[in-house]
Amino acid sequence: MALASCGSPGEPVNDRRVFRYNQPEALTSLDPAFANKQANIWAVTQLYNGLVELDDQLKPGPALARRYDISPDGRTYTFVLRANVFFHDSEVFPGGKSRRVTAQDFVYSFKRLLDPATASPGGWVFRGKVLENAKGEISDTAFVAPNDSTVRIYLKEPFIPFLGILTMPYAYVVPHEAVQRYGKDFREHPVGTGPFQFKLWDEGNAIIYHRNPNYWRRDAEGKPLPYLEAVQISFIQDRKTEFLTFQQGKLDFLSGIREGSRDLILYPDGTVREDFKGKFRFEKVPYLNTEYLGFQLDPGNLRGDGANPALGDKRVRQALSYALNKPELLAYFLNNVGVPGISGFVPSSLPSYSAKLVPGYTYQPEKARQLLRAAGYRPGKPLRLRLSTVAERKEVCEYLQKKWAEVGVQVTIDVNQAAAHQELVDNGRAAFFTKSWLGDYPDAENYLALFYSPNFSPAGPNKTHFKSAAYDRLYEQAKLEQDPQKRYALYQQMDRIVVEEAPVIPLYYDQVVRLTQNNVHGLTPNPMNQLVLERVRKE
Repeated sequence: MALASCGSPGEPVNDRRVFRYNQPEALTSLDPAFANKQANIWAVTQLYNGLVELDDQLKPGPALARRYDISPDGRTYTFVLRANVFFHDSEVFPGGKSRRVTAQDFVYSFKRLLDPATASPGGWVFRGKVLENAKGEISDTAFVAPNDSTVRIYLKEPFIPFLGILTMPYAYVVPHEAVQRYGKDFREHPVGTGPFQFKLWDEGNAIIYHRNPNYWRRDAEGKPLPYLEAVQISFIQDRKTEFLTFQQGKLDFLSGIREGSRDLILYPDGTVREDFKGKFRFEKVPYLNTEYLGFQLDPGNLRGDGANPALGDKRVRQALSYALNKPELLAYFLNNVGVPGISGFVPSSLPSYSAKLVPGYTYQPEKARQLLRAAGYRPGKPLRLRLSTVAERKEVCEYLQKKWAEVGVQVTIDVNQAAAHQELVDNGRAAFFTKSWLGDYPDAENYLALFYSPNFSPAGPNKTHFKSAAYDRLYEQAKLEQDPQKRYALYQQMDRIVVEEAPVIPLYYDQVVRLTQNNVHGLTPNPMNQLVLERVRKE
């Protein structure tokens, strides 16, 4: 019924104007302040905008700000807003009609993100970066609206990736009227500025969006966007059922294929099976995600046999890396979806990546045995370890277990529920663990922050509690370096330290597989795996 109402009265909805996608993972909120996972991010991206956005090359550019300026000292960001941006029509506004977006709306949205009452997981995008008072709290003058069309953000020190951070959904603008009217229920009563506006959420079944007739953006020919009339999100959890639904033409695209359907669609070498060639578009593109193994380097939180002193020896950590055949792992278990982790921690899809300048660990089992012998381990005195993981990585871990056994290391696999595993890792109680890091924004700093000593978990992302004065100095220098090539050189120096000290073992740099129906046009993938529908057409 909600879809049918897109057309004129008595006129059935044109299927070619509706984009249908499935969301197998739980979607918890349509409030951008809670866009901390892909399900939420994709959903809110259709409803909202920010000051800036990423282009197809992952470079920030104007969005609701028609232009912006960064002061020479890198501490003041000034944004001049477009005059033709309006919130969606909503009952929260007088007469149910939209109103124009002003600079004060951004000040409100940013402060709301930091308000403890909001309890947003996204406050980190501003904390430690914007201006603070003498007590170390966010200053009242960090976000300023000198007039209705100008927003200023003041940083306490330069932070080069800051513009990229502002492209994140956390920084999307929301109207105070809607938040005040709905309170916590704003999660299911979203009001934004995006190409689509909210119509219906039948939890667990479907979400429906309709075209925003007042959207501010037009295409190169001056035609209003979006082209689609509606978006429908379904919640099929079973991956095989999801793929069957796609085959039947009832979904327009799929992102990511899991174990159940991977072998069905792909040959072991990663190419599409003959049965499916030509039936849909297949794209395998870089993804800003590094899958890795981590070591807890601070034994203070470890107990019992988990507090294995062996992992404090760099030679042992290096040996465990040399023992792994990463290209074989990708071929056997992932149909070559991914790039072997034979460089540092920074993934191959970022511009500062260089396997030549940051050489990592290749498969050298004899080198692994030599390092283990040097560390005091031999057949009569084998190294015994426990690896903490989750059920979905168990098969891969069993392969790793086999490769380590070949060099004389006995590894027991502990499988935990995802939440329990996360808690163990965050609180430093897992000596050896599987993990992944999905980039929040497209800058290597976001990955290298995992080894900066002030970022120790649980408060920060440094899960390994790696600490190096030399590394910290380089990190602080890179944060201030405005020349991209000089900054990349600093990033590479830092990544070489990570390789040498081996607090982690990068297994592979992820790729995302997208399947798109042949009649869909204008849906372009990028390493952030964004879903941008405003320019999508269906034939």
